[in-house]
Amino acid sequence: MYTRYYPLINKALTFFNLKEDITVQAENSFTRPFITIAREPGSGGAPIAEAIAEKLGFEFVDEQIIDEIARSTKKRKAIIKAIDEKHRTKIEDVVHSVLNAEYIDDSAYITELIKVVLAYAYKGKCVILGRGANFITPFAKGLHVNITAPYNIRVQRAIDYEGHNMAKAREIIAKVEKERNEFVKQYFKKDPKKVNSYDLTINTTYCHFDQARDIIIEAFFQKFKHSVKT
Repeated sequence: MYTRYYPLINKALTFFNLKEDITVQAENSFTRPFITIAREPGSGGAPIAEAIAEKLGFEFVDEQIIDEIARSTKKRKAIIKAIDEKHRTKIEDVVHSVLNAEYIDDSAYITELIKVVLAYAYKGKCVILGRGANFITPFAKGLHVNITAPYNIRVQRAIDYEGHNMAKAREIIAKVEKERNEFVKQYFKKDPKKVNSYDLTINTTYCHFDQARDIIIEAFFQKFKHSVKT
């Protein structure tokens, strides 16, 4: 899919200490804006992102990222999914690469991730979920949103919507949140908790998902009022 685009990939790979000889296109060639959605587990980020895409007629980009990385690395989708949005130590990387012939090292994974995310952003008219997309893509060319909620609210949602008991819900929320935060810190050297990493942060404690969707769409039109039609 993304072999037609490659915007800013050399610059991005160099910034993240990766090297690959790929044609670069200028940042101003991003002519159609996009939206990135970062989210805390249990905050409602995924359904909100999907609802935004549906209302705007944009592509919702989530599983496609895994599919594209699996295709380009010739690995099974299950292998890519197992490491998606997770940090890894060098020791873990070495051990797994020795014991598992299908394993993909972190450098190969993050290189392909950057290519895929930038390609979707370059096409525009899409909503990209997670994976540090707000740190990969040009900040001025997309609307970057963070969806949050207090820990106890997120745990309760895991109980209500996923059917987990209290102990399991707490375990899953803590584990996923730690993995996503460490993933961003390890590969992008950024703190995902910093408020200025986003155009907009929404707390969904008292904000219904449809209301959050509409707030984000209004912010999108405000940021790109000269380049999109309302």
